[in-house]
Amino acid sequence: MLSRELLPIPMSQGGRLDINSGVARMSGKIWATLWKDDRRQPTTAVLIVHPASNFIGHYALEELASRGVAAVGLATRYVGNDSALIMENCVLDVGAAIRRLRELGYERVVLVGNSGGGGLAALYQEQAEHPTITHTPAGDPVDLTGAGLIPADKIVMAMAHPGRAVVYTEGLDAAITDERRPFDRDRSLDMFDPANGPAYGEEFVERYRDAQIERNRRITGWAAEQIEALREHTRESPAGLKEAPDDLPFVVHGTAADPRFLDLALDPSDRKAGTLWGSPWVANFQPASLGHLTSLRSWLSQWSYDRSRANAYLALPHVQAPVMVVHGSADCAAFPSHARTMYEAVAHDRRELVEIKGADHYFQGRPDLAQTMCEHIAEWSR
Repeated sequence: MLSRELLPIPMSQGGRLDINSGVARMSGKIWATLWKDDRRQPTTAVLIVHPASNFIGHYALEELASRGVAAVGLATRYVGNDSALIMENCVLDVGAAIRRLRELGYERVVLVGNSGGGGLAALYQEQAEHPTITHTPAGDPVDLTGAGLIPADKIVMAMAHPGRAVVYTEGLDAAITDERRPFDRDRSLDMFDPANGPAYGEEFVERYRDAQIERNRRITGWAAEQIEALREHTRESPAGLKEAPDDLPFVVHGTAADPRFLDLALDPSDRKAGTLWGSPWVANFQPASLGHLTSLRSWLSQWSYDRSRANAYLALPHVQAPVMVVHGSADCAAFPSHARTMYEAVAHDRRELVEIKGADHYFQGRPDLAQTMCEHIAEWSR
């Protein structure tokens, strides 16, 4: 018989105000849901993570629990709101969850990075095995070397891309040259201009990819300059203390413009044209799609192509734990090249690459394929 319980997990306090809710901040807790089969007394816990998505109700939890492991879905401190998210704090949240599972008596913990959790899981395991980070990319203290992070026994990249900054840059609209005027567009770099495709030529794609990275770097440079400029706005408080704003929000337009969304010959797979949010042109400007609202410090930690550390391509070569990469052949968000490159980044032979034929990012209409993924994860956990 499957049972479910809500797990409170101690949350280490961040160095600045980056959670709007005072209730959440002062509770000192993050939360997870744990499913298990009480008839089997599992000794292995499978922890599924993402920087901002609410995995307390993750679709895989019951399926995994029915296969004899304890299945845990985590909600980090940034659940439902990534506008001020700091990836290094997400690492601390994962570490707190793994420590709690060890305290509950689980002998083995398998860490699953699902979707945008792939970069987080890889970074966590790298830092748990070889801690080096003492500051965020903005220079704020966050000592992962002294956090006592406990390595997971194995990690799984499940329907995952390599990291938010990587996939975000791959979706940045290269035709936007003025961040305040998204519809004043460079036609020579506009993937939505029929003159350019689809299909897109090799020369266009090369120029487009270079322009996407350059746009990300322009925003990164601007964000870093703005953080320094905030010091100029110091005021004296009524109590006589010097104080200044330490962060600012801003908007990024055009974040769903990956040519692969329209040209299925690029990174070929069984996917359908489009994005997780529908039409690429609409999703490109839709507030609910990826990373339109952010802050200076969060940009550097979460979205910056050069400065964000949650990049599985860079972290996995340093990971000693066994790694499994599971991807769907019809996924329009995590592409075959993502899975293949993550697999190839693992520097040892305790690795496995699994393709689930016909599976899209959320297994829509195919619960049988979700069950297949869970069976692979449960077997890998054993």
